[in-house]
Amino acid sequence: MEDGQVNRRLLLEEKIEDPDGGSRGEAAEGGISSSSVTAVVVFSTSVAVVGSFSYGFAAGFSSQAESGIRSDLGLSTAAYSLFGSMLTIGGMVGATVSGKVADLIGRRFTMLLSGAWFILGWLAILFAQGAWMLDIGRAVLGFGIALQTFVAPAYIGEISPKNTRGGFTAANQLLNCCGLSVVYFVGNLVTWRTLAIIGIIPCMVQVVGVFFIPESPRWLVKIGKEKDLDATLRRLRGKDADVSQEAADIRDYIEIVQQLPKAKFLDMFQRKYAHSLTIGFGLLLLAIFGGTVGISYYASSIYEAAGCSVSVGTTTMAIVQIPFSVLGLLLMDKTGRRPLWMISAAGTCLANFLIGLGFLLQNLNLNKDLTAILVFSGIQLYVATFSAGMASTPWVVVSEMLPLDIKGPAGSLITFCNWASAWVVSYGYIFILDWSPAGTFFILAGICASTVVFVAKLVPETKGRTLEEIQASLTLFT
Repeated sequence: MEDGQVNRRLLLEEKIEDPDGGSRGEAAEGGISSSSVTAVVVFSTSVAVVGSFSYGFAAGFSSQAESGIRSDLGLSTAAYSLFGSMLTIGGMVGATVSGKVADLIGRRFTMLLSGAWFILGWLAILFAQGAWMLDIGRAVLGFGIALQTFVAPAYIGEISPKNTRGGFTAANQLLNCCGLSVVYFVGNLVTWRTLAIIGIIPCMVQVVGVFFIPESPRWLVKIGKEKDLDATLRRLRGKDADVSQEAADIRDYIEIVQQLPKAKFLDMFQRKYAHSLTIGFGLLLLAIFGGTVGISYYASSIYEAAGCSVSVGTTTMAIVQIPFSVLGLLLMDKTGRRPLWMISAAGTCLANFLIGLGFLLQNLNLNKDLTAILVFSGIQLYVATFSAGMASTPWVVVSEMLPLDIKGPAGSLITFCNWASAWVVSYGYIFILDWSPAGTFFILAGICASTVVFVAKLVPETKGRTLEEIQASLTLFT
């Protein structure tokens, strides 16, 4: 490596060791801090997370529309199950190209493309007269969701000030939960076709809003538009803000990345990226296999098996998600990612244990009322603690951890594995429940417990650090 590259990396490492020193994040004399939150950052984040609202709305649609669709179109149980699973199939396909698309056409226009796919998917469902059009529409929605899942946290992480980046990125999960809650409530009042029309509205908001937000400054430099960097940063940080230090850091890091050989798909498996990839894959897979997909997809069956009221249970779930998602957003940049994640994982571990204990009592023919109480309480505890941390923290950390030179291919692979894992869990969960409800939830409790250990041992704290500092600390001299 040339001396210039080494010196730049040493400079980044020096800033990591003293993140509060020097001029980083401080205003120049008489200026404004570049870490200030501006209306442009808030508006840009809002446009990005509208797609996450659409994600939650689409995920909950199949639950609320089931009786109407099956009655109107005469779908069998197997046909409707296929319709529901097409969301994950489309997601897997979209995940294979999401990172490459975001790198090729930029973060803004990837969000535009995602919104367009959402609209096409909803239109196909709205005008469906048979199963095949429903399946196509559902798969198209999944494709749009895969693009949104990758690009939104990446974009928000690249435009947000470092001191508030976690909270802004966590807004993804908040809007996801809001979309899920809204579809649960509204779905009880309108027909499934009207529900599809309502689903189009947030997608149109995102498509229009994209034209009024700035592009990611890091992506601009990556494609050689350095002349737009300072103007974009001033638009994001305020016209009087001192952005010289942030601009210099971005230029330095991008220059180092671009002087390295162009990354191929297999290059991401080099030793220097091992830590980042291990964290990225580990966090998302542990979250999926810890029970979230199974509980979300089969909550009604679980409540029914435990003797609980299905309507009361699912409605309570919808209500609980929103305040705890807000709590997680507020705590993200206060407590840090690691403590929030570990507390959340510990909470889901306890929740799964309570559910498993309830079904164990049922198997032993002991106190049916206590079984219902334990299962109901366990599911609400799971929803609350998962929403407060594990739901949003992995995407925040992954968007921060992946180096820019492999963010596209690595992000696509991680997103694909996330969708594939969701399909495996959603397909196999019911069979495991049939084997042993108590055993299922005790296994999930063990997975959540291992998540606490994984985070404690392998995941560094990223709160209050720039993306360049984080990436340099993970790849420097490895």
